Amino acid sequence: MKRRIYLDSAGTTNVRPEVLKSYTSLLNSSFANSESLYKEGTEVHRMMEKARSAAAGLLGVTPNEILFTSGSSEANSMAVKGVCFADRSRRHIITTKIEHSSVLNACRQMERVFGYRVTYLSPDSSGRITSEDVRKALTPDTILVSVMHVNNETGAVNPIEEIGAIVRTQSQAYFHCDLTQSIGKLPVSFANIDLASISAHKLHGLKGSGILVKKTYVPMEPLISGGEQEYGLRGGTANSAADIVFAKTLRLALEEEDAFMSKAAKLHDRLWKGLESIEGIEFNSPQDGLPCVLNFSYEKIPSEVMQNELDRKGFMISARSTCESSSNNPSTVLLAMGFSERRASCSVRVSLQMETTEEDIDLFIQAVKEMTVQYG
Repeated sequence: MKRRIYLDSAGTTNVRPEVLKSYTSLLNSSFANSESLYKEGTEVHRMMEKARSAAAGLLGVTPNEILFTSGSSEANSMAVKGVCFADRSRRHIITTKIEHSSVLNACRQMERVFGYRVTYLSPDSSGRITSEDVRKALTPDTILVSVMHVNNETGAVNPIEEIGAIVRTQSQAYFHCDLTQSIGKLPVSFANIDLASISAHKLHGLKGSGILVKKTYVPMEPLISGGEQEYGLRGGTANSAADIVFAKTLRLALEEEDAFMSKAAKLHDRLWKGLESIEGIEFNSPQDGLPCVLNFSYEKIPSEVMQNELDRKGFMISARSTCESSSNNPSTVLLAMGFSERRASCSVRVSLQMETTEEDIDLFIQAVKEMTVQYG
């Protein structure tokens, strides 16, 4: 069988062996409900709180600012809706046209169902949101600003420290940042971030596992009503084994961050130069974006055709956010950047991981060259 080459780490990652080993061990030995009062339950609760404290220490926040969730989609929804439901005195939200669907659809629901006003900021031609555009959009009625750190389709990096500082000093709004694509790849300061979303499966961890960082002063109404789990903000029996190994997943990702980015930068340059030599290739990612993500178009080959043909050749890639991969619509991110509908309909995303090799990159470039010759 032809070797399969995985180039879709922005979609998900394989689970690290040491994380999987810890998880399976916990499933066998520590299955008790963490809210139970007998010793087995209290021991699971103790391990969860130890993991919470460890994750908090790694991120530079306090343990009671870590809320375990099922991943970033839930965390994003909690951040948008939970804050708005907790303070109905202000009814304006600022977000961007390039956010993940879990943020965009939460904001649209606040508009459609609850009558909130939402400002959707457009990116510049490089795919970035400017801090000045955020500043101009702020009003006394703004309750929340939600801007992602790294765009999941293009790898464009937003100036979240500048944006957070503006939100903090020039408004009474809270600043939420989707860190799904940046944690373990870029340094992050939480000094001006009030809420942040992180997902384990982008860090070689488990699917169905993540956190919402929520500073203690941020008001929030729970979206899942239940018992007193997660400080009363997320009801339901804890996915304790997944929650416990989240801290290990995060620690390993942060330890590998510098080495991964150094390797990714070299592979990115090799990939960029190789694709640049192919006539008709258009880059949709900024050259100085996150090096492990590269989005490009070849306007004679639609995204779905490109993906299927590359799949047949042994390459696993995506066209856009995996959450929207079943849609044949043009990329809304690329349309927001001002690209044509055709270009946005012919885009694909390559994303790298630590296991990616130079040979993988060279084989991919050769496969794309063959396709451009085949399709003209």
